[in-house]
Amino acid sequence: MTDANRREFLKTTSAAVTGSLLAGLAAPAVAAPEEPAMSNAAAASVQPKPLAFDPTKLKGLSEKLIRSHWENNYGGSVKTLNAVRQKLSDALAAPDTPAFVYGDLKREHLMRTGSVVFHELYFDNLGGDGKADAALRTTLAQSFGSFDAWETEFRKIAASLGGGSGWVVLGYGLHSERIENFWLADHLHAPAATVPLLVMDMYEHSYAMDYGAAAARYVDAFFDNIHWEAVAERMAKARAFAGPPQ
Repeated sequence: MTDANRREFLKTTSAAVTGSLLAGLAAPAVAAPEEPAMSNAAAASVQPKPLAFDPTKLKGLSEKLIRSHWENNYGGSVKTLNAVRQKLSDALAAPDTPAFVYGDLKREHLMRTGSVVFHELYFDNLGGDGKADAALRTTLAQSFGSFDAWETEFRKIAASLGGGSGWVVLGYGLHSERIENFWLADHLHAPAATVPLLVMDMYEHSYAMDYGAAAARYVDAFFDNIHWEAVAERMAKARAFAGPPQ
């Protein structure tokens, strides 16, 4: 073999060996198992929804109260929901995660989702002048006998929750096609197949800073600030989906 041929042979052999080594580094010997399909969805980040009104201009509800409620209670639930989603993603990817552990995480997921959704609905139906238009008054009168009868029951449910925790919800039943008021003890439980139309937070954090234990005064302030246009929009969407109420 001539010197020229020997140099060409060594050059070619060296390139082949180097290529094999690089290929071995680039491709693992054993393919990594695929993550479950829902992993990315479970870990998706939820972003806080900004207030749709100026918190300095509500009647009877202070800016300090609203900002604390939004930042600490609602904001805390958003952060916790994101953390729970990540834990669910990690737990689902681990084949040895016990079912009871995953079940506890799903319960927390349900509770935090409820808190985020109900708080967003609550804040979105604040910032108005508290005056329902004729169409809404007529709709509620058809379901409750009169608008005043609806308001009386809604307030009575709120009074029953004063000093404790829970929500009062005016809801449109997609199954029953009825409009009714509901008592909710917490974020975990809500009427089945029901679209919330008007949501009132009765946890003490929603009023204690302004009114202490005087929950009835908070209820009055809530009614003074209802954004009925938001309620009407929710009603229209529910009706379009399920048809007019019975």
